[in-house]
Amino acid sequence: MLWNRIFRYELPTAIEFGNGSVQELAAHVRKLNGNKVLLVSDPGVQKAGMTERLTAVLAKEEIPYAIFNEIEPDPDIDGVMRGKELAASEGCDCVVGLGGGSALDTAKAIGLMLGNGGHIRDYVGIDKVPKKGTPVIAVPTTAGTGSELTIWSVLSDKRAKVKLSVGSAYNCPDLALCDPELTVSLPPHITAATGMDALTHALESFVNKATQPISEGLSIQSMKMIAHSLRTAVAQGENLEARYDMLMASLIAAMAFNPTRLGLSHALAIPLGAHFKIPHGTVNAILLPEVMQYNLMGNLDKFKTIAQIFGMPVDHMPPWEAAELSVIAVRKLKQDVGIHQTLSDFGVTEDALDRIAEEAMTSGNVPVNPRRPTLEDLKQICREAMK
Repeated sequence: MLWNRIFRYELPTAIEFGNGSVQELAAHVRKLNGNKVLLVSDPGVQKAGMTERLTAVLAKEEIPYAIFNEIEPDPDIDGVMRGKELAASEGCDCVVGLGGGSALDTAKAIGLMLGNGGHIRDYVGIDKVPKKGTPVIAVPTTAGTGSELTIWSVLSDKRAKVKLSVGSAYNCPDLALCDPELTVSLPPHITAATGMDALTHALESFVNKATQPISEGLSIQSMKMIAHSLRTAVAQGENLEARYDMLMASLIAAMAFNPTRLGLSHALAIPLGAHFKIPHGTVNAILLPEVMQYNLMGNLDKFKTIAQIFGMPVDHMPPWEAAELSVIAVRKLKQDVGIHQTLSDFGVTEDALDRIAEEAMTSGNVPVNPRRPTLEDLKQICREAMK
């Protein structure tokens, strides 16, 4: 019940959304009193010509910049420190992140480090950042992570083969500059994986125990837009209406889970991604139906609502049967957008499950999940996702 709970909703990030909105980047830099920009992107974004689109906007308004593009699919803590050193040596006083979650998480962490001492390791966890850093503008090129306004940077320690999360309101960008036109060139498989990641954000926030009225409304709207537009965005990448919907759905999903955290899909996705190099959106897509099946009994009414959002015929059905239709609907969406892999396809085997489950159990997403799992429960979810 929510009626007797105290909750907090905070959104430190301003949002500028719309086709062509990236053309106003220079004006936004100036509003943040920026004189020189560190532009953080990855080699793929640069190869696609998107970095040049932003540097052209900055150059036109005579705003100098330096580029840091040493971003890997699982951004490394050492990369954050190298980016911070480059920004400091170049005298950059504004960070612009351009790309998917890896580039944006890195950009946010660099901005944080420019205003705080020590090493990024010092701020792993929640609310450990003492003060605001250098202004950050996040420009997403994918529709899935929501990193453009979340409190989190998920980083890798590749020597230890672990992922580390930094969570703080001070880690939120000052501005999310969201231009759907930047997502049009995404290939179908990335569109599918990032879209399923956004769905996982909205859905896990909606059913978990930390849910609250504001986040619930956001989750519902996000799931409606994904149910309506993800298939079209995958099948017709040039469809700007579908791209607009998916970027908006991703943004709204991030607004939903920012104050609530997530659930077992994300708890398991972190160690699975770290040890088996499974792309984050893909591993969430693989896990989500199995996690939903496990969680059904923890929140039947919410899962029935999800089934309704996806157009399933729940009228006059017993609650359990109606809730199960949500799993069928999400599994069908995953298959329709071309995600057919299992965990086994990425080399996950039975002998790895003890370590995966133990690492997942340390996640802050476990306590808020609709059901409190045992280690064996987590291992069984993985087994189902290996089939």
